[in-house]
Amino acid sequence: MNSNSVQIVEDGRPKHECGVCGIFGHEDAAKLTYFGLYAQQHRGQESAGIVASDDGKVSIHKAMGLVPEIFSEDILQDLPGSMAMGHVRYSTTGASNITNSQPLLITHKGCTLAVAHNGNLVNSLELRQDLENNGSIFQTSMDSEVVLHLLARTANLGLERALVESFSCLRGAYSLLLMTEDTLVAVRDPNGFRPLCLGKLSNGAWIVASETCALDLVEAEYVRDVEPGEVLIINQQEIRSLFPWPKRKTSFCIFEQVYFARPDSDIFGINVYQSRKRMGEIMARESQVEGDFVMPFPDSGNYAAIGFSRASGIPLEMGMIRNHYVGRTFIQPTQSMRDFNVRVKLNPVRSLLKGKRVIIVEDSIIRGTTGRSRVKALREAGATEVHMMVSCPPTRHACYYGIDFPSSEQLIASKYSVDGIAADLGLDSLHYLSIDGLVEATGLSREEFCLACFDGKYPVEPDRNFTKDALEL
Repeated sequence: MNSNSVQIVEDGRPKHECGVCGIFGHEDAAKLTYFGLYAQQHRGQESAGIVASDDGKVSIHKAMGLVPEIFSEDILQDLPGSMAMGHVRYSTTGASNITNSQPLLITHKGCTLAVAHNGNLVNSLELRQDLENNGSIFQTSMDSEVVLHLLARTANLGLERALVESFSCLRGAYSLLLMTEDTLVAVRDPNGFRPLCLGKLSNGAWIVASETCALDLVEAEYVRDVEPGEVLIINQQEIRSLFPWPKRKTSFCIFEQVYFARPDSDIFGINVYQSRKRMGEIMARESQVEGDFVMPFPDSGNYAAIGFSRASGIPLEMGMIRNHYVGRTFIQPTQSMRDFNVRVKLNPVRSLLKGKRVIIVEDSIIRGTTGRSRVKALREAGATEVHMMVSCPPTRHACYYGIDFPSSEQLIASKYSVDGIAADLGLDSLHYLSIDGLVEATGLSREEFCLACFDGKYPVEPDRNFTKDALEL
C-alpha cells in the first residue's frame, strides 16, 4: 500500500471467513462462478480465486482484493472448461496474504486436487503437527491445507474412501468444495455450522454455493441445502450423496441470520430478511423505550429497524446517510479531521437529529469501537437522547467456527455489564434481544443452533491450544 494512503477498515464489526461457489456442466463455468462470488462478496473482501477444468486441463487465477478487481473478461477467458469453483475470503486462520488465498490447488501423483473452505477446523493444529511429523510440507498457514494433505495421504484408496477417511479426522466447521480434473465434491460438517446449498441451471448444470443469492444472480433454481454430514459428488455420470458419519444434532450458526448472510438469501431454510424483521418486532415487545424516531446505521440494522418501528409504532427515519461510493483506500486526511473514517462512510442528517430522542437499531456490538464513534456523531449533530436496541444477545464468548472474534478479551460484553457498555458507548440506555427472542425470530428451535458466542456452550470443543495467535504460523 502506498504510504500516502490509508486503508479504511470497519473497526469492531465481525468478519466472516469466506464464501464458496462451484459450477459443474456449463461451458461458461468460470464466468458463472465469478457471478456467484460477486453475489457473495459480503462474505469475504480480502482475496478471491477461481479454478477451472477443461477436459482435465486445470487452470487457476487468484489475487488479493475484490472480485471485480481481480477478474476481467480476458482473465475469465483464460479459465476455460465446464467445471469451476471459486472462493472469497476473510482471514480467521492464517495471515492475510496471497499465499493463503483460495482455492488451494495441488498435484499429487499426477492427479489434481483443489479445495475451497468456509469454516474453521478446531483440531487443525494437532492434525498439522501429526502430518508434519510424517513428512508433509505445508505451503500456507491455513487450516484448509490440512484437508489436502489428508486426502493426498489416502489417495490410493480411491476418491470416495479417501473423502470418508480424511473427513473422519476433522472436527469443527466446514462447508467446502473439492475439485479433481473431472469431479466436483461438496462436503458439509455433521453439525452443519455453515450454510451450503445446491441449485440447477436451465441447461441442467449444477451450482453449489454458500448462499442462495448466488443462485438467484445466475438464474439457477434452488434444489435443496447440502445436508449436515453429506458428501455430495457431481461428475459426468451422476450426482450422488454419501452420509458416512452418524447423524448429529445440528449447530447452525445463528450469526448467519443476525449479520452475515445477505437479506435476500434463505439460510438454513429461513429467509434472512423476514427473520431480521421479526428480531426487531420481538425487541419492541421485550424492551419498552420512548423516542421520537427509530433509525438504523445503514446497512447493518435496516431490517430489524423496520420490524421494531412497525411493532412499536415509533416512526422509522434514516438519520445517517451512507456514502455508497467509498473505496477501499483514501488519501490520508489531516490530523485535524477527527473521526474521518466514520464520517466518510456515514454522515448524520443534522436537521432531523437536532433536539430529538433517537432509538438506534443495531445488529450487534462486538468490540464497541464503531458504536462509540457513531453515538458521538449523533450527539454532535444535536440528538438529546440516544438509545440503542441490539438485535442479538450480548456477544461474550469466542467463536472457533469461522467468525473473526476468537478471543473473548476482544469482546466488550465479556468485560462490561449491559449498563457498563451503555456508559462506555455514551448511550442513555442499551437493550439486547434475548436468546429466546432471537431463536423465536428464526422459527426454528433453540436446539438446532450454535449459540456459543452468547452462552459459551460449544457444540464441538476446540483443542486446548486453538487460538488465532497459535494459527498465525
